[in-house]
Amino acid sequence: MYSRITKSMFRVFALLCVVFVSVTLAAPAQDAAKPAAKAAVSDSPSRWDIFAGYSYLWPKGTVTGTDIEGMSSTTTYKTNRVGSTESLSYYFNKNLGWQIDSGQHDRYYDSGANGVSNSGVLSIQTGPVWRFPGEVISPFIHGMAGFAQVQGPDHQGYKWGPTVSAGFGFDYKTSLMGGRLSIRLLQADYEYIHSNFGFGGCTNGTPLFVHGGGHAMARPMAPDCVYEPGGRANIEAMRLSAGLVFRLGSIAPPAPITIACSASPSSVFPGDPVAVTATAGGLDPKLNAIYSWGGTGVTGTGANASVATAALAPGTYTVTCGVKEGKPGKEGLKPWEVANGTATFTVKAFEPPTASCSANPSTIKPGETSTVTATGMSPQNRPLTYSYSAASGSISGTGTTAVFSSTGAPTGTAAITCSVSDDKGQTATANTSVTITAPYVAPIPHTQALCSITFSNDKKRPTRVDNEAKACLDEVALDLQKQSDAKAVVVGDSTAAEKVLPKHAKKHAKLEDFAGERAVNTKEYLVTEKGIDASRISVATGTTDGQKVEDYLVPSGATFSSDVAGTTPVDETVVKPVVRKPLAERHPAKKAKKAAK
Repeated sequence: MYSRITKSMFRVFALLCVVFVSVTLAAPAQDAAKPAAKAAVSDSPSRWDIFAGYSYLWPKGTVTGTDIEGMSSTTTYKTNRVGSTESLSYYFNKNLGWQIDSGQHDRYYDSGANGVSNSGVLSIQTGPVWRFPGEVISPFIHGMAGFAQVQGPDHQGYKWGPTVSAGFGFDYKTSLMGGRLSIRLLQADYEYIHSNFGFGGCTNGTPLFVHGGGHAMARPMAPDCVYEPGGRANIEAMRLSAGLVFRLGSIAPPAPITIACSASPSSVFPGDPVAVTATAGGLDPKLNAIYSWGGTGVTGTGANASVATAALAPGTYTVTCGVKEGKPGKEGLKPWEVANGTATFTVKAFEPPTASCSANPSTIKPGETSTVTATGMSPQNRPLTYSYSAASGSISGTGTTAVFSSTGAPTGTAAITCSVSDDKGQTATANTSVTITAPYVAPIPHTQALCSITFSNDKKRPTRVDNEAKACLDEVALDLQKQSDAKAVVVGDSTAAEKVLPKHAKKHAKLEDFAGERAVNTKEYLVTEKGIDASRISVATGTTDGQKVEDYLVPSGATFSSDVAGTTPVDETVVKPVVRKPLAERHPAKKAKKAAK
């Protein structure tokens, strides 16, 4: 009966091992779905260890009971050289796990005179296990407690009893089966087992002896009694095992947390703000997360930071961000609880201003001024300062307008430069010009020759202004009226004969100045007949041979003597005008007589 129970128990244990193996074989597929950051099975401690191997049991213990005659007897356990040990271990982390262990050390057969020794030990134990994974050798220690089914050495039947054990071992890692197979070089365990076999007697419940008188030694044993010795056993055993270990599943460190940093905008001008954002991944909401920031001008709280760029020179800058998680006060103690990242941004140089320049009016006379207007623009709206310079003349102004003065500047083109500078010292210039024209010089007026009149018609009065001269003199008067600042010069001429005394002239006769008289008579006509102011008319004589008067218009500013040479002024105190009178008519009778003829 005990044998059947024992076999059933270990069949159940084997079935449990099969179930665990099936579960663990599915683990790689599950692990494949986990982050790639976890280590491969061959590089990581296993989650499950299944051990099966040979076991040698050396029990040190005796069973003291009564023999069939009722006398006290002591029997010693024999060594079990052939046995097996199996264990199933589940590890919570790379070091600590929980183990279920079983050992089968069945009865020992002695081929000597002693015959069969009933000293089988079948145990089931469980307890913690600590391992120390290495690249090749992985030591371990464990401590267990459970129950053992012990068979006495003197045909006692199997009895359950408590057992405790402690031991150590070494596993050698191989590359077989993808690194899943290890060899357990040694497992050494100390086991303490206690079992109570009772007082002995018939196992089928019949009386041990036949009733009757006499000493017990003389009483015969009941013929239908199946005798089983009793006693107690306190076994201290050494168990040595070796075999194969199948490593299934893996214990990789948790996927590390991640962090990504981004700067917006990525390109700015000095003074423009930059916002930096940290995005962490894989954080455990149950743990505390602490962010950190680094970089020139960077200040941050939590997952957000800002950069002050006003003092930064143009160039590319890097912002460092970090996050670590853990329990408050213990953040970042494990490698996978720390992540760092960077973000970059560029500070651009300010663009220089632009300028345009214009002058109004663009053409001026000497001494006049022109307004110069400068238009400056900064692409980044920096404050601007204006200044001006001129190649000649002078210019004054500091704002967007200035005044150019041509005083002292030569005629021609005066170059003007408008300059614009921002608060960063960047400048721009533009050019314009003002044309200074030469001053207007009025043309020098000259004497103009007008019409001339002749005096040859009237033989008896060769200096008299006749009616034929009116048309000419009317035009002279009209010209003087139109030009109120002009003057007239009347130049009288005479023939050569008029310049000498006739042969029949008296001895003391004076030579008549025909040229002068003709001039003053012409002036007299213009003054009395046309109302011209006498001061505006000058008289002179010329050298032309003829009985005529030449009239000249002298505009203001003209010099008659320079324009007309060879004239001599007439002394009007000496030469007086002759009153213009018509000739007396002939006697009517003579006139009629003449007409009758």
